[in-house]
Amino acid sequence: MIAGLGLQPLGAQGLRIAIPRPSHLTPVQRLNREGVEQVRRHRYDKAEALFYKAYLYDPADPFTLNNLGYVAELQGQLDRAEKFYALASEQSSDADIALSSRKDLQGKPMTWALSNLKDLPMRINRMNVDAMDLLSQNRNAEADLLLQHALAMDPRNVFTLNNLGVAKEAGGYYEEALSYYEQAASAHSGEPILVTQNDAWRGKPVSQMAEESAKRLRRRMRGLDTAEARAALMNLRGVTAANENNWPAAREYFLKAYSIDPANAFSLNNAGYVAEREGDLETAQFFYARARQAQGADARIGLATQRAVEGTHLVAVASDNNDKAEEQIDLNSEARRHEKRPVELLNRNGTPVAGAAPRPAPSGQPAATPAPNVQPLSTPGPPGPQTPQ
Repeated sequence: MIAGLGLQPLGAQGLRIAIPRPSHLTPVQRLNREGVEQVRRHRYDKAEALFYKAYLYDPADPFTLNNLGYVAELQGQLDRAEKFYALASEQSSDADIALSSRKDLQGKPMTWALSNLKDLPMRINRMNVDAMDLLSQNRNAEADLLLQHALAMDPRNVFTLNNLGVAKEAGGYYEEALSYYEQAASAHSGEPILVTQNDAWRGKPVSQMAEESAKRLRRRMRGLDTAEARAALMNLRGVTAANENNWPAAREYFLKAYSIDPANAFSLNNAGYVAEREGDLETAQFFYARARQAQGADARIGLATQRAVEGTHLVAVASDNNDKAEEQIDLNSEARRHEKRPVELLNRNGTPVAGAAPRPAPSGQPAATPAPNVQPLSTPGPPGPQTPQ
């Protein structure tokens, strides 16, 4: 189970409305105040409705515009949020902030608060939102890369640190994930989580979520005491590396998974993928056939190099891989029968056998030269490595 994701709201680093002292509240001020109270109770739909009512009263009120931007940001609609923030800046007044979701902003001029809403925080939030979307699609490698860029822009951003922990855990890099969770937890940030894929964490401090994620991951790591669990982790890392186009690392992980648990259906299928990618179709066919018959072949695929096969049964994919490998072997054999060149004895890696001189092809007949270096059906191959759901 992957941890919830968190995103911090910007909104000039807090939600605020100005209430002139010592006058009575106007309808716009009253609606904004009520909206702030709904935000504090995590009733964001009600808060949005109240802010829009205030907007109908006065479309140029800077506090209402800012609060609408805040709500849009909570919904992940950053383009819309930016427009509201820009309008709020254009309409900015000299009124002081009387009520805010952050106490350190109360009493400050609104112009001061808006001037602190720079491009950088919004860019980092946008990158976190995009990363959350990528992770929801199992595009872990892309999310990881995006979050690394966000962290370089602000190395102390606790939300980015937590989300990087999620990305690393999803990719099977548990040690790195634990490090990011621990950094986010040690920040002791009281910033509440307002945008999350796990509603149970909404409104709670991000550092608290990171600490709980770290505890859960430590338990998960202690459970890696069986061959099946360790092989599953190696297969997960292999798929992640393959999706990062890091084939040497992917190959190493897949072969390690097979060495740990050679009877595992996913290990067998992924070993077949390694063989096919390296041009050894006969060996690939052998592994695919064994994968179909292995225990666990009926399990559904979780993460894969091709998203189209995620959620399908491994046995179906292994069968399809086997059929395509057999078809390619037949095509290669047919191509060799039409070659007209001396017969040469080759090693499986394509190098000539030492001491074996080429022999001329029989008169009128094509040579039957082994061709072990054929390429896979495509690059990186058929529905490739997978991990169980």
